Amino acid sequence: MKTQAPDPTKLPPEVNREVPSIARVCDYFMGGKDNFPADRAAASAVEQVFPQGKQLGKESRFMLQRATRFLVQNGIKQFLDIGSGLPTAGNVHEIAHETDPEVRVVYVDNDPIVLAHARALLADNQTTTVIQADLRHPDGIFEHPDTLRLLDFDQPVAVFMASILHHLDDEDDPWAIAAQIRDRLPSGSYVMITHFYDSGDERARDVEAALVKGGLGSGWFRTADQIARFFDGMELLEPGVAAANDWRPDDHTPRGSDTHHLLAGALGRTT
Repeated sequence: MKTQAPDPTKLPPEVNREVPSIARVCDYFMGGKDNFPADRAAASAVEQVFPQGKQLGKESRFMLQRATRFLVQNGIKQFLDIGSGLPTAGNVHEIAHETDPEVRVVYVDNDPIVLAHARALLADNQTTTVIQADLRHPDGIFEHPDTLRLLDFDQPVAVFMASILHHLDDEDDPWAIAAQIRDRLPSGSYVMITHFYDSGDERARDVEAALVKGGLGSGWFRTADQIARFFDGMELLEPGVAAANDWRPDDHTPRGSDTHHLLAGALGRTT
């Protein structure tokens, strides 16, 4: 999917162009045009410390695509993508529909510009929608009318939280939020997470400081044990919590990436 540069005269009134948005900073890193000077300034603060920062977004997207293909091939027909960000090529519904056009997808983001763009792009799509809601308030996601219209929570659902939980600090207790989401899922459901990874690479803390203090205000690196806690009570599929590029790599997975040990991922299944 392609989008145009944002037209200031047509933006939702609640969009604040002076405050960086995670979705728009990620859009910049992915080469998109739906971002503003404040977003580019926040991204620049990271690039000064870590010029390879754009690669992290790409590697998270690649793992999301691999997980989507795996899950559809294993019979999953419903996806809830929380923190989906601005629409770009290779989104969940596009990858899923390559195998099964009946797969249903709900995208979730708290940025109103995501809602505006995605709704325009998905206007004629009967199996995919987008809602504006916040990860920190799962009830607003699971009880949203559009979520309930498309997803049947008596059947297995795959929940994706790609590159979003690392934007919650410890005081937000992201583990409790993840538990609230897990507890709503029926048996046989899945949770996929990618997360900034504190693997011992000395660059992790420099990048974290650039993200948190450089204008975006969030972006914490966590250890494998801390990331594994998001899956408490679930069965972790092989290879467990691993560098994202080591999670079931395919022919398109980057090899020898400079960012290999700075992003982790995992897929868990409810029992």
